[in-house]
Amino acid sequence: MYEIVGAKGFIQNIDDFLEKTRIFSEENKIVVQVFDAEVIYGKNHLISALKHAKRAFEEKRNTTNTLEMETLLYASGERQLKLAIPKVGFKKGEANIVALFYVERKKVDLERVVEKFLKVFNLKKDNKVLEGDINTLKKFGITESEIKTVSKDRYGDLILEKVAMVDIIK
Repeated sequence: MYEIVGAKGFIQNIDDFLEKTRIFSEENKIVVQVFDAEVIYGKNHLISALKHAKRAFEEKRNTTNTLEMETLLYASGERQLKLAIPKVGFKKGEANIVALFYVERKKVDLERVVEKFLKVFNLKKDNKVLEGDINTLKKFGITESEIKTVSKDRYGDLILEKVAMVDIIK
């Protein structure tokens, strides 16, 4: 089971936020990964990244030690964390973020966990930050010539191709 939520907030300190997220994840027995919404093109982008990351672990092809980091790699379309983190990692200050929540057990009330997360981190839910556009594609590293190859309603496919390419390159 997964939930993907867009939010707005202020990130005072990235290291503190990451540590609090790790603790929150452990306490709630759930995977939580946070991304910069500026380079995420809709929920399908992260659903695809999560599926690829899970499959990499199942097939013992993972290159990181955690599902969170493997998902981050796939979401970024990169093979190395040193490239992936600056690309899709959230930034300090006023931030539009996307949080991915994942749990194997169906007994977890994901809606409650999401609300708790938003409250703990003083974030305001805003799924509009998930709506990608041409600027999202460019920030992700997709070129103008690549963008011209598809119609506007297929822009998200360009990102999904980059996510899938991580598997091919591995």
